[in-house]
Amino acid sequence: MANSGFLLTCSLVVLVINVVNGQPLVPALILFGDSSTDVGNNNYLETLIKANFLPYGRDFINHEPTGRFCNGKLATDFTAENLGFTAYPKPYLSKEAKTPSNMLLGANFASAGSGYYDPTAKLYNTLPLSKQLELYKDYQQRLVALVGKVNASATINGSIHFISDGSSDFVQNYYVNPLLYKKYTTDQFSDILIQIFANFVQELYKLGARKIGVTTLPPIGCLPASITLFSEDTNKCVDKMNQAAVAFNKKLNATSQSLQAKLSNLTVVVLDIYQPLLDLVNKPIENGFFEARKACCGSGLLETSFLCNSKSPGTCANASEYVFWDGFHPTEAANLVLSNDLLASGLNLI
Repeated sequence: MANSGFLLTCSLVVLVINVVNGQPLVPALILFGDSSTDVGNNNYLETLIKANFLPYGRDFINHEPTGRFCNGKLATDFTAENLGFTAYPKPYLSKEAKTPSNMLLGANFASAGSGYYDPTAKLYNTLPLSKQLELYKDYQQRLVALVGKVNASATINGSIHFISDGSSDFVQNYYVNPLLYKKYTTDQFSDILIQIFANFVQELYKLGARKIGVTTLPPIGCLPASITLFSEDTNKCVDKMNQAAVAFNKKLNATSQSLQAKLSNLTVVVLDIYQPLLDLVNKPIENGFFEARKACCGSGLLETSFLCNSKSPGTCANASEYVFWDGFHPTEAANLVLSNDLLASGLNLI
């Protein structure tokens, strides 16, 4: 163990040296998923799942809302900075995403309210994963036109492809949808999602991706909205939901290892956000937080999107004291903690 800690420290030192030299550690970042990685794609869709108004973004650059479901930066924003990028990939549905300089940074296809399971996105009129894949193919064609086939292939091969998905499938679909929870056990529904994940990774591989990071499910039973909706004791995490997340994450690990063994030169790293976020929820004071059950925005129980707005009563003055910003999403301060864990566990991708 001492040895592995030493190696981790050395690797982090190398990262810092490279970043100080002004060189991003990978050519580009390609991001897929849901509201944990959406930086504004939903601004361009006719959906109620939006965050392009205050108080969202109040602690972001220039105190402006962008469509991020947070008071400030997402964990993936911090990850981009840790990798040496001085700007973030733009939402692909925006015009800015197609400028040459932004194309070279990568692209962000994530859409709040979507999941592995396409019907989840269709409930909220957001971008399903299958549509995100189509947009990625469009990005690749534009990249080839910009830098040529050889350079585009090298960029895609060397880039980190990041997937953060699945929470909406459970919290905003399965557990509230009798058409699903009466038809499938959580185990069966997990199997459906895992198969979609496996197919998606294989599609990315065919398109040239060789470095893929995928986040686990967080402790979905500890989200303020989950506690409000499903907890019999209003202050406790919902055990059955957390158990479903743990079971899903085990399958995600096993499937990722299997894909890596099957596809040559592929690195798939499962990035655990379950335990780090659970630690913040269970031990907020020890981790520098004051409140881990209620969120900052409004009453902090169910609010997200338009239910968290500039007229929301009681929105907290200092979000850095809170683990959750709204009913579903961590604050910038919590995202910073999560991003440090992502960096440590994602070293194999660099």
